[in-house]
Amino acid sequence: MRDTVLIVDDQSSNRESLIEILKNDYKIKEAVNGIEALEVISKNRESIAAMLLDLVMPKMGGQEVLAKMSGAGLMEDFPVLVSAGEGNPDVLKKCFEYGICDFVKKPYEDDLVLEKVKKLDSFYQSRRESNDKLRKFAKVLQNQNKILEQKARQQKSDNISLMDSLGTIVEYRNTENHEHIKRVKAFTKILATHMMKEFPEYELTEEKIDQITAASALHDIGKIMIPDNILFKPGKYTSEEFDYMKSHTIRGYDIIAQIADNWDKELMDYCKQIARSHHEKFDGRGYPENIKGDKIPIAAQIVSVTDCFEALISESLYKKAYSFDAAFQMILNGDCGAFNPKLIEAFRNSRGEFHDIASEGAPIEDAMEEANVQV
Repeated sequence: MRDTVLIVDDQSSNRESLIEILKNDYKIKEAVNGIEALEVISKNRESIAAMLLDLVMPKMGGQEVLAKMSGAGLMEDFPVLVSAGEGNPDVLKKCFEYGICDFVKKPYEDDLVLEKVKKLDSFYQSRRESNDKLRKFAKVLQNQNKILEQKARQQKSDNISLMDSLGTIVEYRNTENHEHIKRVKAFTKILATHMMKEFPEYELTEEKIDQITAASALHDIGKIMIPDNILFKPGKYTSEEFDYMKSHTIRGYDIIAQIADNWDKELMDYCKQIARSHHEKFDGRGYPENIKGDKIPIAAQIVSVTDCFEALISESLYKKAYSFDAAFQMILNGDCGAFNPKLIEAFRNSRGEFHDIASEGAPIEDAMEEANVQV
């Protein structure tokens, strides 16, 4: 059980301040320099939930500690927060390159320090759980593919079940809340149904809508290939980090393409379209290919709206949730980028059904069942 915070600082007054902030929620280990810190980590690696690291210390400073931890793969085990005053921007940038999650300023703000430690501890715990599940899922997937070869008639339903399972695992590495994929599926079903009824030129059918809804669960599967120090970075991305983050679309497409042979072709086509193009914009200002208009597959267009709206109404590590009304208006106003005008019209007409899904405290499974969405 990870229940210990390691405080590394040569100044006893700084250590005492942090101990006072954290002692009611965590056990505490102390070190007065980098050499002691590495010794504590080697003996307590499985119990450390987070580390607060000063940069300027005798014998071994914080940057050298980070370099050694990064080289040994220790930065993946628990979040590291650098303790600093105003801080040299170049030094802090280098610390982020080593893989730290955040920094806390001196003098310490009690509530802010505790909140950062607890949130990052929670995210790392979710990540560890998701990694365990991914390893187990890989074995399950291999066995399941053998079964699918023998049970062609059940292929579609089995594939959808597998996608939901994988989507749930991916969600553990996401920064949104853990209802994200369920609500994206529910919103996708609703919006696609309105598009079918209001704009028949897109040739959507109930069967296609079911497949698009199922495929939406894997829209962010590429994020499992994004390093944690980028995916969970609390500050603003550099241009290089943002480019890497955007690559989750191509990586998601590639992942699905590698497993597509034994799955239903039409379903896999929707999965690939959505994973690759759900960040494209109708005016060509999206990514990864800057395609525009109806060159963007309609399945990806639909999920682009529903994913964006669900992210707006959800709280994450980096932002508070917008109200339903504010988020809805942001989509209509184009504050989140350009969407297909026909899709916006269908979105406007879906308001009541979206509200039923999004209502705070509403039982999402019941609401999705009403919308006829498989959960």
